[in-house]
Amino acid sequence: MSEYRLEMRGVCKSFPGVKALDNARLCLRPGKVHALMGENGAGKSTLMKCMFGIYKMDEGEVYYEGQKVSIKDPLEALKMGIAMVHQELQPIPARTIGENIFLGRYPMKKLLGFIPVVDHKKMYEDTEILLKKVRMNFDPRQMLGELSVSQMQSVEIAKAVSANCKVLILDEPTSSLTANEVEALFRIIEDLKRDGVAIVYISHKMDEILRISDEVTIMRDGKYIGTWDAAGLTTDFIISKMVGRDLTNLYPERHNVPGEVVFEVENFSSINPKSFRNVSFQLRRGEILGVGGLVGAQRTELMEGLFGIRSHTTGSIKYMGKELNIRRPKDAIDNGIAMLTEDRRATGIMGVLSVADNVSVASLQQYLELGVMINDKKVENLVQENVKKMNIKTPSSKTQIKSLSGGNQQKVLIGRWLANSPDVLILDEPTRGIDVGAKYEIYCIIEELARAGKSIIMISSEMAELMGMSDRIMVMCDGRVTGFVDGRDATQEKLMELETQFV
Repeated sequence: MSEYRLEMRGVCKSFPGVKALDNARLCLRPGKVHALMGENGAGKSTLMKCMFGIYKMDEGEVYYEGQKVSIKDPLEALKMGIAMVHQELQPIPARTIGENIFLGRYPMKKLLGFIPVVDHKKMYEDTEILLKKVRMNFDPRQMLGELSVSQMQSVEIAKAVSANCKVLILDEPTSSLTANEVEALFRIIEDLKRDGVAIVYISHKMDEILRISDEVTIMRDGKYIGTWDAAGLTTDFIISKMVGRDLTNLYPERHNVPGEVVFEVENFSSINPKSFRNVSFQLRRGEILGVGGLVGAQRTELMEGLFGIRSHTTGSIKYMGKELNIRRPKDAIDNGIAMLTEDRRATGIMGVLSVADNVSVASLQQYLELGVMINDKKVENLVQENVKKMNIKTPSSKTQIKSLSGGNQQKVLIGRWLANSPDVLILDEPTRGIDVGAKYEIYCIIEELARAGKSIIMISSEMAELMGMSDRIMVMCDGRVTGFVDGRDATQEKLMELETQFV
């Protein structure tokens, strides 16, 4: 009997222009949490999709409980006891929680003795039992679309657990979860470990990895680097193995010098009384203004209001002393304001379109000839300039953006807005879900923009990121601004005190 629940040996996988996996391997023990780490583009998710039958390996072998197997598709993987929670959610919002959890494997009954139909009563009873098992207080009949992104993530985790799996793959499972939901997930993981489930845990959050993992495997550029016992590992060691070098500073030196006030917001309030209210702040030329706050602080809602995505009732926005009337995003864009949204997949990239299309879509007006024809040569020059300037790793400008890593997708989206030469950039969680090496590259881009005189508003849920990158930090709680902290004087204690100043 093999000591491993599942082994992958010599796995290779290529896509047009890219060798995603090069002799990769992974060994999972029952009842252990195995962290799989590496930069974006290292091949982690590709390796898991090969394990789960989404991708067909070009080369390699898979052994399950000591037997060589061939996993042709996800349904076969599920039948074997392998379940996966994907990084990018695929919910069906118009169906109930129960229907989403049992999608493709509904309990059936015979109507009139011979007509097979879904047994909704059993499905909802089973869903209720499952939700209690994983400590989630949801109504099985509630529509999934009524839940928040973090709650949908929790339902996906429950769905995987419902399969009575022996191997569970969690790909960035906490990227959208609140602190309380993360703790709930960790309790579920401990329960699964006791049941002998082998768990693959993919995350860029070092504190999570060091807390919950038993073993750590690191990949780089599609290759296997090594496997270590998690006990005794340090963040510095993991980072050095991930990026292939020592990373002595997580944040670049900042040489930007904030100048005169260019952007002013006064008494800005949402049309929704439970959202942001009476918000006032100033933004200087060349300044990086961090925006901190706990989940529910209404930071994103405020920025969407300033960008014209959400309606407001009172307040004013001024740029260079001139009052702006922003009722829709086009008004903001026309006045030199750009916004990188929080959810890269849902409101950022256009996955089926090329890198070139995604870079140029916001500035095509500049490349029209005779008002109707796009000058493809000028567009290609724009794209190549951005690819070079931002070090975007892509086989070509024609590659579909969905095939790029998260960090490279984010750089494409920043390039999209820079093509419009905005003066004010709103960046909502610009480094969420990307690895430490790609984060550093994004930080360098932000610093260079500020040094060039661009004014940056950066929302982040990571206190270290706010303190490492901000000239000033504006803190929000429950829709209100509770204070400002100079970036040089900021401490986690000061920020947390302001983040929890509920009325």
